[in-house]
Amino acid sequence: MSRIYKILPAADWDAARSSGRYEGSAVDRQDGFIHFSTAAQAQETARRHFAGQAGLVVLEIEADDLGAGLRWEPSRGGQLFPHLHGGLDVSHVRGVTEAPLGPDGTPRVGALS
Repeated sequence: MSRIYKILPAADWDAARSSGRYEGSAVDRQDGFIHFSTAAQAQETARRHFAGQAGLVVLEIEADDLGAGLRWEPSRGGQLFPHLHGGLDVSHVRGVTEAPLGPDGTPRVGALS
């Protein structure tokens, strides 16, 4: 089993919990899939896409729970990243953690396992 992670604003997570489904960020919807990261990829994802933002959470999902909609596709530097083609049912979220900001303004997600 491998865990994957999604960083997003807490307000987006609150809306997803209310509806029972997360359809992704504007970028996710534009790309046609929800972007996730492995634990090893999450810190760089945070630095590149969420620097200086407050009010973030990190969703923890078991990759195997997502079935055939989850595809491992090349992205940054040819690394394989988990992409969910379709919406995320909130029942698949195993944990939610606030993403505290480090001194440089980036979320500290390096402790993910």
